[in-house]
Amino acid sequence: MRTVRKKVTIYTGLIVLSMFFMVPFLWMLSSSLKLDKDVLTVPICWIPEIPQWQNYVHIWKRIPLLQYTVNTAKITICTTIIQLFTSSFAAYAFAKLEFKYRDRLFLAYIGTIAVPWQVYMVPQFIMLRSLNLNDTHLAIILLHAFTAFGVFLMRQFYMSIPDELCEAARIDGMSEYKIYAKIMLPLSKPALSTLAIFTFVNTWNDFLGPYIYLTTKMKKTIQIGLRVFMDDYTQEYGMIMAASVLSLIPVMIIFLALQKYFVEGIASTGVKG
Repeated sequence: MRTVRKKVTIYTGLIVLSMFFMVPFLWMLSSSLKLDKDVLTVPICWIPEIPQWQNYVHIWKRIPLLQYTVNTAKITICTTIIQLFTSSFAAYAFAKLEFKYRDRLFLAYIGTIAVPWQVYMVPQFIMLRSLNLNDTHLAIILLHAFTAFGVFLMRQFYMSIPDELCEAARIDGMSEYKIYAKIMLPLSKPALSTLAIFTFVNTWNDFLGPYIYLTTKMKKTIQIGLRVFMDDYTQEYGMIMAASVLSLIPVMIIFLALQKYFVEGIASTGVKG
């Protein structure tokens, strides 16, 4: 009986806590279906009497939201694919290959996580501008193509895979590239899914990078587009919330599609270090 009571208390607390974090999102969804004058009313009317579905229609006409979404999807998908490859490839070398100064090089690389991007964004911008990559989507993709966090995450997962598996493959005549492609990658779906979620969310929601590098209106991302709309139509609260809801849909789809691997990937990356 005491065990049941404890479980009920824990789950009740978790439900209340999750609802607390859901309040801002529910308010945003509710506000997207209201008239502008009703958004900031107190007390909050969570369910509008007459839902204003036209907010979701008019927002596409006020700003080129479709083009912003396509630009963001292009940058995010390319970045995610490239980062999954570079992170897993480097992590395999750090985890399963023996070479001089391997551990020191890994620690030095991981140490860059502690350096904020604002410290080196100016020289990085100058470098990309010298390559004529300013105002291009390629500049944003290159910014996120390599990540120390991704290498650390994948390396920790690969360390949990027995070395005997790789040694047996080498005895059978497989090259390191085949071991990586045929053995390590199929086994690393949980870690790859976890990294894909982190990369997709961070790139999709990135504001500062596109804000610095992209100047042409039709090349901007959805986060910059929302900011432009808020500057031009400061009182259009309903459509601002509608655009915000639309910008969250791809992130929710990716998370729901990969969530079954998410917890497994997080747990397995800390097994062995």
